[in-house]
Amino acid sequence: MLTARQRSQALPPVPALLTLPVLLALLTLCLALPAASPARAATAQAPSAGVAPRNPVVLVHGYNADPGVWGALRADLRAAGYTDAELFSFGYDTHRSVNEVLAGRLAAYVDQVRRETGAAEVDLVSHSFGSLVSRWYVKFGGGADVVDHWVSLAGPNRGTSTAWACALWDQACRDMTPGSYVVKNLNSGDETPGAVKYATFWSNCDEIVNPDDSVPLTGAANTPVGCLKHNDLLGDDTTSTGVRAFLGS
Repeated sequence: MLTARQRSQALPPVPALLTLPVLLALLTLCLALPAASPARAATAQAPSAGVAPRNPVVLVHGYNADPGVWGALRADLRAAGYTDAELFSFGYDTHRSVNEVLAGRLAAYVDQVRRETGAAEVDLVSHSFGSLVSRWYVKFGGGADVVDHWVSLAGPNRGTSTAWACALWDQACRDMTPGSYVVKNLNSGDETPGAVKYATFWSNCDEIVNPDDSVPLTGAANTPVGCLKHNDLLGDDTTSTGVRAFLGS
C-alpha cells in the first residue's frame, strides 16, 4: 500500500490559459448537482423469502454531489429485487484528497456495511470523481479482498483536463488532473488488480471528462453508452440496465 502523498511531489504544470469551454464545463460540474451532505441510513427491509442474498451495493457519488444523485439507480435496483437493506450510499466531502483522506473513509464505511449485513463482499458503483476514490480503496486500501464488482460511470480514470479550472484551490480537482499523483499511481502496473470484476460506462459526448476515452480501463468491461452528458449517465435506462446486468454476473 502506498504511503501518504509526498508533500514535495511536484504537480504537473498548469496550462497557461483556461479557455471559455473549459470554464463553462467547470460551471456545469460545480452547479449541476447539490452540495455534499452526509448519507442517511437506509430503512431496513428483510429479503423476500426464497431470494438468494446478493452483495450489498455501495454507491459512491461524484464531485460536488451527494447521495441524492442515486435516486434513479436505487429505484431500478429495488425494481430488480434489491431491498433497501442491500443498498448503501457513501456520502463524503468531495474537496478532500483521494489517497490521504477519502479512500480510507470509504474503507471504514464498507467495513461498517459488512458488519451490518454480515456480507463477506460488497459491490461498488461510482460516478465521476467517486471512481478515483473507490479505485484507490480497491487498489491500495485493501478493497480488492472484499469488493466483488466495481463499476465506474463517467469516471476520469486517466484524468480530465477540465479539472485544471479548479486545481489551484481544490485538492480533489488536482487529483483529477491528467498526470496527477493519484492518476499516475492508479494507472501504474495493473489497472484492474485482484479478483475484482471491473466495468466502466462512458459517453463520447461527456462535457466534463476530457478526453472521453479517459474512462475505459485495461482489463475492465468497457461499455460506450452513446452521446450522453456527464450527469445523464446517472438516470439513463440503458446504462442502468447494463449496470444491473454486470452486478448480476
